[in-house]
Amino acid sequence: MKRKLAQAIQVIVRRLVILCLFCIVIFSGCRQAAALSEEAARAIPTAAPKQQAAADLEAAGAVASSFLDAWQRGDFAAMHHLLTFRNRELTSFDEFRRLYQNAQNTMSLESLEYRPQTLTGEGRVLNFQYTMAFKSRILGKFSDPNRLLRLVIDPQADAWRIAWSRSDIFAEMGQGARLVFEEQVPSRANIYDRYGKVLGDQNGRVVRVLVDNRHIPEREICFHSLSEASGKSVEFFRDLFDVRSGTDWIVDAGILEATDYIETGDRLQADCAAEFRQQSTRRYSDGTLLPHVLGNVGYPDAEQVPALEAIGFNAETIIGKAGIEASMNRTLAGQPGGRLSLIGPDGRRIRILSEVRSRIPESLWLTIDADLQAATLRLLQGAYEDGAWAEDSPGAAIVIMDVRNGEILALLSHPTFDANILNPFPSMGRAAATESLDALAEDERLPMLNRTTQGAYPTGSVMKGLTSIAALESGVYDEDSRYHCTGSWAYGADIRYDWLRSGHGIMSVQTGITNSCNPFFYEAGFRLNAKDPWLLPAYALKLGLGQSSGLNQIPEVAGNIPTPDNIEQFTGLPWSYAHAVNLSIGQGEVLATPLQMLRLYATIANGGYLLRPHLVRERGILDQRSRVAERDVMLDTGLDPANLAIIRRGLCDVTSGYTGTAAHQFYNSPLLDVGVCGKTGTAQVPGDDKRPHSWFIAYAPAKEPQIAIVVMVENAGEGSAVAAPLTREILEYYYFGSR
Repeated sequence: MKRKLAQAIQVIVRRLVILCLFCIVIFSGCRQAAALSEEAARAIPTAAPKQQAAADLEAAGAVASSFLDAWQRGDFAAMHHLLTFRNRELTSFDEFRRLYQNAQNTMSLESLEYRPQTLTGEGRVLNFQYTMAFKSRILGKFSDPNRLLRLVIDPQADAWRIAWSRSDIFAEMGQGARLVFEEQVPSRANIYDRYGKVLGDQNGRVVRVLVDNRHIPEREICFHSLSEASGKSVEFFRDLFDVRSGTDWIVDAGILEATDYIETGDRLQADCAAEFRQQSTRRYSDGTLLPHVLGNVGYPDAEQVPALEAIGFNAETIIGKAGIEASMNRTLAGQPGGRLSLIGPDGRRIRILSEVRSRIPESLWLTIDADLQAATLRLLQGAYEDGAWAEDSPGAAIVIMDVRNGEILALLSHPTFDANILNPFPSMGRAAATESLDALAEDERLPMLNRTTQGAYPTGSVMKGLTSIAALESGVYDEDSRYHCTGSWAYGADIRYDWLRSGHGIMSVQTGITNSCNPFFYEAGFRLNAKDPWLLPAYALKLGLGQSSGLNQIPEVAGNIPTPDNIEQFTGLPWSYAHAVNLSIGQGEVLATPLQMLRLYATIANGGYLLRPHLVRERGILDQRSRVAERDVMLDTGLDPANLAIIRRGLCDVTSGYTGTAAHQFYNSPLLDVGVCGKTGTAQVPGDDKRPHSWFIAYAPAKEPQIAIVVMVENAGEGSAVAAPLTREILEYYYFGSR
């Protein structure tokens, strides 16, 4: 009984509040009283004429609010249910839903909110006035004030219902206007080398086909012509024009390459009354120069579309798919803007609802020296043309880096390919691109593999630089330590030989590096392991091996450094001295990328600073640039300068000392005046008939190092015979130009 009494009191109080509100509006003209609850204020913010029954007004306001609440939720069924019976007969639910969904898609709508203003009228017709605030992914927030929702008593329902028309989406749509979003997608920005040479631009050209859906002469003939011109099915175009275009009059029927446009443009104009708009596309001025660095562009994958739509792009947007194009896509692409308007049947713009300017994309200036890259490519290709080893070598990798700041001056993976063939509208034409793609897919040398950062290899003797660091820093060896290299090394039944069977005689750390004496480093690895099995692996990890270099702009692999913790998963055997001995000369389970090894030697050259490598130097618009590549010391290794000096002397004698393993390749080279320090490496690979990988890593000048270079040629033979002379030629170009 008490509960019923309380409910009755609540009803009476609520009606008294509403009646008080009506009296205030009639006699004082004020807005609804502040004491009204939020629910009552939303339902009936301002009273109708006083002869209107309070219950009727409350019910009408509730219907209007329910309709708009349902729109907020995207519940089109609930909205449609609140229309008059006659409205529902005239506009089916499917049509009703399509109209609202099309509007929301056009607006890129995220959410909406409404604010009631007045409820006016009398008798069986009322007008609910309100303001609607829309939130768009692209346009942000915008308001549409003084909107009217008409309510009537529906005889079939004997209740208030919405007397709906298209004007309830936007008022002008009631007179046949269309809601149109004109996107402003900025043209993709250019990519330059460090000196401003264009590497990638938007100077390619294609043609976009636009068709007025109202004025197609013969639809089926048009669809067949579009199908033949584009290669898409007739059903695709039926669906595009009859379903997916919605209320849009002008339909974007796709893009034609320039050659296809020349062949089919006249026919499409006759059969479809088509119009054509030229559009720029991505082009690489020399597609074979930097495909592994620049990457390519293309259409987004399905899983990428939601994130793109959230910032104003769509499934047809061309985005970066690999390399710098992908990692710096947001910078190069900018962000779309646009204008949302109501366009009358005569094509006249009636009202602009919202407009946002696009964010201008920024061009990139890479750290790459394009001329140096081109010369390096030319010299490498020449080596493959002349080398007796070339038929057995599937590829090579070369990287040149500034040891002072980590900027990469050249990065070359061989064999190369033309990056243009991967673009959606290739500059050489689709037929030629398809043929090249087929050849690329069948090439067993794997040209698309970026060997500089994704190729993991045994390193051979270039690992001796690391072993020297570990031996000196740990105290296992010092400057005065000596070892008699007889040409072999043994521990029990385990006998290992040097590349020079007669041996090198008495060796120190410095001369062991210069002569690349294997037994000296076998012994170093053995002693390091005896002191602590983790010593040598820990120094390898500390100096950047077995992990990403921090170059975040192109993909990398980590490689592998065997440790006491992981060796069993690779070999099935527990850690032993043999694994440390193998690691000491870069064999066994060791795998490293050329970039990782280059970074190790750059650390030796620059005094012990492990730097993050960079490929992008600056970003900006015209002359308004900002730095991207800043010197980033990922680790100050704290290596003893005296120990580094010992290692450096050994490396410098490799090219200039009497017994240096590469001295014969640098004999009489003007580079001797500059001072080049380096290390040869000959890395054995599985297979009796396979040549070893040929390595050479160097830095210059000797006294104040500026650059470091790694050259690795797969299955080419000894490092001193192949990689070292190629390094000399590249460095001679760098310091002295073409010779």
